[in-house]
Amino acid sequence: MTARLRALLADLGAFDAESAGAVRLRASDILRPPGAMQRLDDLAVHIAGWQATSAPRVEAPSVIVFAADHGVVAAGVSAYPGEVTAAMLAAVGAGRATINAFARAVGATVSVHDVGVSRPTGDIRVEPALTAARFDEIVDLAIDAVDEAVGSGADLLVLGELGIGNTTAAAAVAAAMLGGGATRWVGRGSGVDDDGLVRKIQAVADAVSRVAHVADPLDLLREVGGAELVAMAAACVQARRRRVPVVIDGYIATAAVLALHVAVPGALDHCIAGHRSSEPGHDLLLTHLGMTPLLDLGLRLGEGSGALAAVPLVRMACAGVVEVPTFAEWFGA
Repeated sequence: MTARLRALLADLGAFDAESAGAVRLRASDILRPPGAMQRLDDLAVHIAGWQATSAPRVEAPSVIVFAADHGVVAAGVSAYPGEVTAAMLAAVGAGRATINAFARAVGATVSVHDVGVSRPTGDIRVEPALTAARFDEIVDLAIDAVDEAVGSGADLLVLGELGIGNTTAAAAVAAAMLGGGATRWVGRGSGVDDDGLVRKIQAVADAVSRVAHVADPLDLLREVGGAELVAMAAACVQARRRRVPVVIDGYIATAAVLALHVAVPGALDHCIAGHRSSEPGHDLLLTHLGMTPLLDLGLRLGEGSGALAAVPLVRMACAGVVEVPTFAEWFGA
């Protein structure tokens, strides 16, 4: 029932070990003490392998934001009404949101894609979030968004989201795939009060109970995720197919790509965890995925903002290997 994304996952790009090895060798002789910038050198090696070049660079980072509404908002799981999604979509489109300001600061482009605003998903407590046809439609929209960004020269992608209620969907995805009960995965998201937190936990518990018979991770994403979560998952796969590394944002983005990891171990090898959000479930997901985030600032906005804040580190990591001479180059072989 999720044929389009399943087909993409069957044809993933491979890491270029030769390019990565060349950068690793160069980094070992760079004009600084051995291991002085090991984490950044490892980043440069990672980018080299996925860009398939011995001269990795981040010159055109691009943020792709997907926006959608959620039927589960009817359960009172958010501190904001669902209409706020449309308002934030307009703000990003007008270049006035936080992600736009951050992008201007680091020289990134931003594109925003409506994959379900004013067309909410089903209420995941009692029905699937998406039909199979709608799921495949969103996958195609995400593929087009990535192809457009890469066609415009993007060499590093950040995937972001807008969607009131989407931390509830993220918690439902995580709980359905990894278990442990709703309480383990539910945080305060947009800032719900204690009563709202209780409603949110119950909504996730109801959703997980409804899909207890479903084992396939992509089917679970369709059942309890959201349109923007599906879009981020598909965009992540297409980025790998186009040999473009991805910086993952917070809880919602990480829950979205979790389905890929569960479906095909190694499917996220081209990804970097940009930051650790303040949502407790995000730390649990990062631990499960074996990812160490570049930043840990307690951020919880979404939009791709935390991941974008980490992009300058990736850019510096590449410059620190490519633009600095080796000892042999500086002193003569």
